[in-house]
Amino acid sequence: MRVKVNSISINYELYGKEEADILMFSHSLGTNLLMWDPQVKVLRDKYKLICFDTRGHGKSDVPDGAYTLEQLAQDAVGLMDTLGIEKVHWIGLSMGGMIGQAVALNYPERLKSLILCDTAAKVNEEDQPIWQQRIDTALKHGMEALLEATLERWFTKPFREKKPPEVELIKKLFVSTPVKGFVGCAEAIRKLNYLDRLPEIKLPTLIIVGQEDMGTPVEVAKEMHKRISNSELVIIPSAAHLSNLEQPEKFNTALIDFLERQLNKN
Repeated sequence: MRVKVNSISINYELYGKEEADILMFSHSLGTNLLMWDPQVKVLRDKYKLICFDTRGHGKSDVPDGAYTLEQLAQDAVGLMDTLGIEKVHWIGLSMGGMIGQAVALNYPERLKSLILCDTAAKVNEEDQPIWQQRIDTALKHGMEALLEATLERWFTKPFREKKPPEVELIKKLFVSTPVKGFVGCAEAIRKLNYLDRLPEIKLPTLIIVGQEDMGTPVEVAKEMHKRISNSELVIIPSAAHLSNLEQPEKFNTALIDFLERQLNKN
């Protein structure tokens, strides 16, 4: 389904129970809402779920120019407004976790809780050349040229070597991502600088990280956990960056345990 939000068309899917607590899922750079399938299958019986394609990805529009995390947060809140939704539990992985921080810092009244998965709160100056190189490669050679290095960061070697359907899915999603959308969102990510503002977040927060995540390592998750006072940290063994796909059972257990405790507080 598509709706007009902030002058662009955003693609989204609704699943699950009406009148239940609402979970809003935000995907990583270079994927789309389909990356959340292992969570949708488990959670749809108890919750109402919104999965959406970030601008520049999936079936959402691909506007020109560099995007910002604040703009991506406005898209998400605008989608909630259009659907008549007041508050959600935000579940974001990688870029989705960065957008979640932008929502939590700018629109805290719209969230019941915050779940940040395999993400970071700051891109350091020394990492800027890496992002520039990815942008240049995508522009010159297309998404295919970034695929192998991305898969090496996103999944552990033993998991990749089994060639499971999860890796095949991510391959398809990654290479089908519009270059203009990838670059627009990469420009937003490289400006990420929320680390010093994290103490402002008072929401119940769960931070999940794969133990072997090279892109946003455990140390980064620990630093975020230290700064968000009302936060918990779960480290998923035998998982890299896309921990929700590599270890779905462990990921889902952490998610469900946290969400059920939030429900019991209400």
